Amino acid sequence: MAAFSTSSGRPYHIIIFGASGFTGQFVVEEVARTASEGPKGSLKWAVAGRNRAKLEKVVEQAAGVLGKPELKSEVDVLVADVSDPDSLAAMCKQGVIVLSCVGPYRFFGEPVVKTCVENGAHCIDISGEPQFLESMQLNYHGQAAEKGVYIVGSCGFDSIPADMGVIYTRDQFKGTITAIESFLTANAGPEGGSIHDGTWQSAIYGLADGPKLRSLRKKFSHKPLPVVGAKIKRRGALFYSNEVQQYALPFMGSDPSVVKRTQRYLHEELNESPVQYGAYVGVGGISNIFKLVFAGLMFWFLVKFSFGRNLLIKFPEFFSFGYFSKDGPTRKQMEGSSFRFVFFGEGYTEDQDLSEGKPNGKIRTVVKGPEAGYVTTPIAMVQAAITMLNESDSLPKTGGVYTPGATFAKTTLIDRLNKHGIQFSVL
Repeated sequence: MAAFSTSSGRPYHIIIFGASGFTGQFVVEEVARTASEGPKGSLKWAVAGRNRAKLEKVVEQAAGVLGKPELKSEVDVLVADVSDPDSLAAMCKQGVIVLSCVGPYRFFGEPVVKTCVENGAHCIDISGEPQFLESMQLNYHGQAAEKGVYIVGSCGFDSIPADMGVIYTRDQFKGTITAIESFLTANAGPEGGSIHDGTWQSAIYGLADGPKLRSLRKKFSHKPLPVVGAKIKRRGALFYSNEVQQYALPFMGSDPSVVKRTQRYLHEELNESPVQYGAYVGVGGISNIFKLVFAGLMFWFLVKFSFGRNLLIKFPEFFSFGYFSKDGPTRKQMEGSSFRFVFFGEGYTEDQDLSEGKPNGKIRTVVKGPEAGYVTTPIAMVQAAITMLNESDSLPKTGGVYTPGATFAKTTLIDRLNKHGIQFSVL
């Protein structure tokens, strides 16, 4: 098992790689904010990336935002580049956990995973790219298991609220839960909101590579998971949801695939009853529908061709009606934004025989929190790392490439998130 404690040769609990990127800067602030929650009340950490001057500027910015001038002298800066394997290896040898903030992960993520496995460092990322996440499982799970290294993907807004929300809902239900649907809604404050175009680029390449994802999944040779209770009904491409009182459509992100991988692990490794899952997102009223249909048709057409992808990448604000931008949201926009997941579950109560009749029990839970991309994501990522450092005995028995739910189902991660503003509750 790779170590979960620092040593003379591995001086840092956490190394934030890609710390000067748009999301990385907020991860730096979150680590600095929560350093007292590390093992024995302290956390030894460093920032890493290609450009020393930019990294120093990010640490200086965090020191100013948090009123902690000591960060400028206490936080070490490591220079490492995904195109320089020796620099990556030198970085990974020094950290217990590497927080990988270098997206799009399809281009920059694999060298980090590979080097972490080879050099005994655990790795957490915030990828929302199913093709990357599942290819890492296919290609590195065996090696990671041999080395006792934990590689945990999608530990940001994609997909901790959904994956841990399903586990929370299951654990709160008194009986055997069989199916859960989630509905996501997001709110922008008076200043509005936007998403940095790194996420936009990941979506472009992800949709363009859809056929590759399907062929990748065939390589796992998975057997279908057993269906307990009534088979979950798939909703239409666009429908009015009575659950959230607005129009909704299937969630196009990584949540459904991440949750399914978690349920497969819990069933095949821990012999737990698998939960069927459907994920949807609320999109508002009729005026939003027209925008969405127009943008969606343009997106689907352009993403098929290289010139179209180049146009989408060059002009994210135009093609997304301002939802995505090269600058990302301002801090004021982030302060006013929030998200809310509502989970609707059904199953058999404790006194009901699973082999007789339809599920007879229902449950409704909520996971809500601050702005999704750059407030919730850093909180989730950093709390995942702190949980690993403090509760290594509650992780899966062997290393490997895992989902958040598989990694943290038996830990106190949900309690930790509750204390940091990502709230799980029963309605």
